[in-house]
Amino acid sequence: MTKPVVIVGASHAAVQAIETLRREGYAGPIVLVGDEPHLPYNRPPLSKKFLAGEMPVERLLLRSPGFYAQARVETRLGVRVTALELSSRRLRLDDGGEIGYEKLLLCVGSRPRRLEVPGATLDGIHCLRSIADVQAIRAELVRGRRLVVVGAGYIGLEAAASARQLGLDVTVLETAERPMARVVAPEISSFYLRRHEREGVRVLCNQAVTAFKGTGRVEAVACGAGEFPADLAIVGVGILPDVTLAAAAGLRCENGVWVDEHCLSSDPQVYAAGDCTNHPSIRYGRRVRLESVDNAVEQGKTAAANICGRPARHEHVPWFWSDQYEVKLQIAGLSEGYDQTVLRGDPDSGHFALYYLRGGELLAVDAVSSPKDFMTGKRWIGELKCPDPALLADPAVDLKTI
Repeated sequence: MTKPVVIVGASHAAVQAIETLRREGYAGPIVLVGDEPHLPYNRPPLSKKFLAGEMPVERLLLRSPGFYAQARVETRLGVRVTALELSSRRLRLDDGGEIGYEKLLLCVGSRPRRLEVPGATLDGIHCLRSIADVQAIRAELVRGRRLVVVGAGYIGLEAAASARQLGLDVTVLETAERPMARVVAPEISSFYLRRHEREGVRVLCNQAVTAFKGTGRVEAVACGAGEFPADLAIVGVGILPDVTLAAAAGLRCENGVWVDEHCLSSDPQVYAAGDCTNHPSIRYGRRVRLESVDNAVEQGKTAAANICGRPARHEHVPWFWSDQYEVKLQIAGLSEGYDQTVLRGDPDSGHFALYYLRGGELLAVDAVSSPKDFMTGKRWIGELKCPDPALLADPAVDLKTI
């Protein structure tokens, strides 16, 4: 019997890889292994509509069960891979089973970064990464309760917005000098700080958490500014690529599973896609690790095409988004290394964009409730455009004429 293509990780990248494998004509067996009991599901709504109780579990699924039956995919859910043996092309599972593979695709994603401070294991302290995480948090989101969110990145601020809209008293503690400092410029941080404060959320920056206080259950969160009462806490201080399996097997791992532009790892039979990968960005001329649904989907396509023998390169302008209250932030490109920013529009209007340039060339754009700026900027980034900053800064000038 022909060994299957095995995909480890029930994720966006996995679903796209399955679709591409079948579309490219691969007729052999496919096995999908996932350590959660759920079919692949959409993670971005976890901190937004699902957390707020506006979306049932069923609507999170990326594809219905019928999709996997039609694609002739064997699903092994609620099972964790404990070992990868490269020499024998075999996976060992925590249920005692094992699976041989012809080709292997790792779509294992990432895991939440933990805070190593006193009291971090108290009840009532949550991460937000999975359906189970959110179900546990939702049980505690009672109007009037005091929530402390640690971390003012995407996840922390999205969770803060959802909780505030449910009537909780919300405080956000951030160790950096401003919200979302890792991914956006000060102008964007300032806009979101004001937006959260307008909703009654307290956001304190330059505050490293030193301890969680409580007897059995969290009662307060301590930082330089003092202690903040907490009936529950959500920790969103970033994620780490899950390289546990790959590193133990001897695959090259450096800030993720090291892959080339074809999504091929250091082993010729093993590919990787999604948040777990460190890959070369053809557009930016450097290696990157991206935490992005879009990147996972595109890498899933690329890996599957190469598995089928059709050479394909992952070359794509990355993009990201965040929904907080009624505001949608859409980011295209990577702003690292910019030497100039151009503000287009008035932040007080709630609809504006910030363009990042280096040597006149457009690197990235942050569009706040401005889809036209996002779509145009994304196209310009891919085309290596150098827009005139003066024209770009004038919202009366049609983008099409620049």
